[in-house]
Amino acid sequence: MAGGKRKTGVTTWVIIGLLVFALGGFGIGNFGGTVRSIGAVGETEVPVEDYMLALRNELRAQRVENGRAPSLSSPEGQALTAAVRARLLSAAALEGEAARLGLSIGDEAVRREVLQTPAFQGPNGQFDREGYTFTLRQNGLNEAEFEESIRVEAATNLTTAALLAGMRAPETMVDVVASYAGERRDIDWLRLDQSALTAPLPAPTEAELQAQYESTPEAYTEPEKRRVTYAVLTPEAVVADIEVDEDALRALYEDRSAEFNRPERRLVERLVFPDQAAAEAARAAFDEGNTTFEALVRGRGLTLQDIDLGDVTRAELDEAGEAIFALEEPGVVGPIETSLGPALFRMNAILQAQSTPFEEVRDDLTDELALDRARRSIDDLRDEIDNLLVGGATVEEVADETAMELGTLDVGPDTSEGIAGYAAFRDAVATIGLNDFPELLELEDGGLFTLRLDEVLEPALLPFEDVRERVEQDWAQAETEARLNDLAEEIAAAEAAGTSLADQGYSPETHQNLARESFLDGSPRGMIAAAFDLDEGESVVLVDDGTAHLVILRAITPEDPTEPDAEAVRNAISQLAAQGLSQDVAVLFVQAIEAEAGISLNQTAINAAHTQFP
Repeated sequence: MAGGKRKTGVTTWVIIGLLVFALGGFGIGNFGGTVRSIGAVGETEVPVEDYMLALRNELRAQRVENGRAPSLSSPEGQALTAAVRARLLSAAALEGEAARLGLSIGDEAVRREVLQTPAFQGPNGQFDREGYTFTLRQNGLNEAEFEESIRVEAATNLTTAALLAGMRAPETMVDVVASYAGERRDIDWLRLDQSALTAPLPAPTEAELQAQYESTPEAYTEPEKRRVTYAVLTPEAVVADIEVDEDALRALYEDRSAEFNRPERRLVERLVFPDQAAAEAARAAFDEGNTTFEALVRGRGLTLQDIDLGDVTRAELDEAGEAIFALEEPGVVGPIETSLGPALFRMNAILQAQSTPFEEVRDDLTDELALDRARRSIDDLRDEIDNLLVGGATVEEVADETAMELGTLDVGPDTSEGIAGYAAFRDAVATIGLNDFPELLELEDGGLFTLRLDEVLEPALLPFEDVRERVEQDWAQAETEARLNDLAEEIAAAEAAGTSLADQGYSPETHQNLARESFLDGSPRGMIAAAFDLDEGESVVLVDDGTAHLVILRAITPEDPTEPDAEAVRNAISQLAAQGLSQDVAVLFVQAIEAEAGISLNQTAINAAHTQFP
């Protein structure tokens, strides 16, 4: 096949799952007329149905990952459709190249692929001829078309496999990367906090505070907030009006009697043997101290988890119940004949009977039952509130005509008081637009709310006097860190001049054989990377959260190719590099095919396909 309309490959169909469901109700069947493809690479077309199917799958994945799918007209949606088209055009390019090279597979290979496709297998796991034909027909294909698509995709795979076969990373690249990754460092690490300073901080001047305020305005800027008007009805607001009668409480207590009144139980393990003689021999060896219960379990090819019965009642143990409950402390009983054969039982703990009288749980049951009834009463109001909103009622009007409570709130990233404590409310505030109509939404506890966005409050720098205390604290920390940095630099200079840290009165931590991916507890971000940028004897000072960190590099150890894991590291580097090179080669190969064959797009078909999506 040198060109023409491209058929959907088998992998695409199998990914869909059960094919009958894949296109149901999607509207592809209505995409008639002469519109057949959204574009082509050379003579190899990309069918409209392939584009719509790929787009639908991508939108579904977006919903699963992000909870929503973007509108195709939005910048995000346009980027998504462009990526889908690029992917399908790349596949078409490879398909066309395979056809040009005359690559194909035989009938037997096609037959195996069809027989092994799960979507075409019946309940018994065998190929279902009628199901095969029916499934293809439901999706607008016949057997010849589908089997041709298998040949096309196999040929495409052969093309890429041949292109990338034998791809190896250059040895020089592997050597350089392995040498880089395998280096080690020895360091001295000295931490200096405020206690290392000999003089207290002076009081800041007004000029210093103003400088602090003006140099870091982001620290004193209120974030964007959204001012909303809302109406809400929560179970807690309704529960005070709910009356719970005594009969209902006692009925609930009786329904949950098993929870409040538990019989005596035992933690038990059961080890079953094939016959009575084997069970008796095991018990004798255990009693004589020649083995342990754990060893007997291992001897049966089992684990303690395999034989654990959990906490069980006398009745649940059937014929073994009497003997096990006769034990007054942990121990082993048996052999006892069971439905599975003769068994030894080990009792590990006694769980005493528990009885919780009604009076002790009455208040909890009252709260639980009242809240449940409150949720149901709120749910009964759902249609009434929804009808008001659909009829054009404002948030204020809904609050006036129902039991909902009206409120306003400025919601920012850290707002959590009141209704903002609900994630559903915060999510609604974050996504609502200024022109959106109020809709009825549900809170996590079964409450209902609606809201309107009144105004978006832009970020604003707070007046100096309102944040003066914070400015003073920030100045103090910045001044402390500056002085600690200077002290660390002085210590490093003295050390470089020949006065050791010990002679200066400091005891650093010594760490040897550090790798680039090593982590030291309490170290600031980037400290290990900074150490690897040093030459032997050099130092660096890092200041983080009121502490200065002085790092002095003592030794550099090159990669040791004789280490036990060195070869495995080199193999991993080689494989990763080969994969990266393969991807680059594949991209360049496809781009070359597309450039030579030429790409054409049918924008009318693309636009028409997009209209099929909500």
